[in-house]
This record gives sequence, structure tokens and C-alpha cells, in this order.
Amino acid sequence: MGRAGKVGVVLLQLGGPDSLEAVEPFLYNLFLDPDIIDFPFAKMARPALARVMSAGRAKKVQKCYAAIGGKSPLVEWTHRQARALEDALRQDLDARVVVAMRYWHPLTAEALQELEKDSYSELVLLPLYPQYSKTTTGSSLNEWQRRFPASGLSRVPVKSIPEFYNYPGYIASLVERIETTLNRFADPRSVHLTFSAHGVPVAVIRSGDPYQVQVEETVRLVLERGRWPMPHTVCYQSKVGSGRWLQPSIHEVIGRLASQGVREVAVVPVSFVSDHIETLHE
Repeated sequence: MGRAGKVGVVLLQLGGPDSLEAVEPFLYNLFLDPDIIDFPFAKMARPALARVMSAGRAKKVQKCYAAIGGKSPLVEWTHRQARALEDALRQDLDARVVVAMRYWHPLTAEALQELEKDSYSELVLLPLYPQYSKTTTGSSLNEWQRRFPASGLSRVPVKSIPEFYNYPGYIASLVERIETTLNRFADPRSVHLTFSAHGVPVAVIRSGDPYQVQVEETVRLVLERGRWPMPHTVCYQSKVGSGRWLQPSIHEVIGRLASQGVREVAVVPVSFVSDHIETLHE
């Protein structure tokens, strides 16, 4: 990054409802996303479909958020990460770090409004999804591209970091957390390591999306660095709808391990960088 002027860093993240009342509009924004719901003539049908889907799922999802305190902690954790990153960057350069959520506040447009209060020599986009998928990183970057040209920053050079699934610092942080967790077991050697990643439809992977390959590479690098002797499994979670998603599911894996007599499991949320409903409830 250049040092001639101020650098703006934008942390791109999924977002989450900040109250139970926000659950339905959050889901509406999610299902309105063309990178999530796409089919012939979808542009015309998507708003109506998003209203039906969000209304149909709102009560069930509200119960899930009620179980973890009535809101998503993701925004708070992401702002903490932004402050920590800004403090670290300011040791060497003039930097500002803001948060842009995809489906709830602060949205991308709001992040741009915040950035417009200052001038920058360059902007850096950092999606907080370790592994790239068109449904996460791709969606956040597409939303940025829709909003950025009309902003007052449209002439500022922009760089993006599309993935960090194999970044040594990320791998080291996972290994450190696993080590800390294993030390809580009476006999760490009896633990089955279960790496859980957010699922995506099989059709997304078949279209060329690198997500599954990158998840598996993250797990391989973590195991290579950790050098633990116990068995492990890679699984997926958070399936929505009736279509085919990546397998096996975490529910299937936990049930199978229990039937095999395994009594101690450490679940590693390998595609998440902070707690939210997927890690705290599912």
C-alpha cells in the first residue's frame, strides 16, 4: 500500500439483524440478492419471491436469534475487528477502516457515505470470508461495484483481497484456537476434529466456484501445521431450501460419530471469522 496519502480499508461482511424486528427485512435483502436467487427472468420475479420467502421464514429465524440474545453479534464483532485493524495499520500509515455489511446496516452505501467524509490515495476491500464464493465474496464485491461508481470516491484506486484461505496468519490463528480448545479436554487424543464450513448449493460448485476446494485446502494446511494425531472430518452447515447442497452436513456427521461411540468432538468453524448465528446456534 502506498504511503503518500490516507488509505481506506473496507471490511465486507454478511451482516445480521440488530433486533428481532429486523429479521424479516434482513432476510428480504438476502433473498433479493441476484447472486443468491438467480434464474431466467429472475429480475422481475425476485422482489415478490424475496417477500414470500422472508415472510415464510421470519418466525422460525426469529426464534433462533432469540436463543442467542435477540440479535446477531456479527456487527459488533466486525466493528471490533475494524478498530483493531485500524490501530495496527496506524502504526505505519494513515488509515481508516470502515465496515460494509451486505444485508443489514451498515450497508455498503452507508460505508461509502462514511468514507466520503475524507480523501484517500487508495481503497482496499477486504471481504471477511476466508474462502471465495460467488455467493459471499462475489456478492459483496458486486454490491460494491453497483454503488461505488456513483460515489464521491469513484476516482480513487481500489484494490481487493478476494480470499485468504491459505494465508499463514489465518492458518496460525486457527491452529492456536484449536490448541486452546483441545487443552480443555481431559484426553485431547480422544477428540474427533470436526471442521464445519458454511454450505453452498452443489450447482454453485459445479459452475466453477472454488469454495469447496479452498475449504479443503484450509483444513489440509491447518492439519499440516497442527500435526494432531486424532481423526478429523470436513462437513457443511446452514442449508436452505430443498436443493442439493454440499455434503456431509454437520447434523449427519455428529449423528454418525455418536453412533460409532465417539463422545468427544471439537467443532472448528473453518469458514467463519467471528461468532454469529451459524456458530452460536446451528
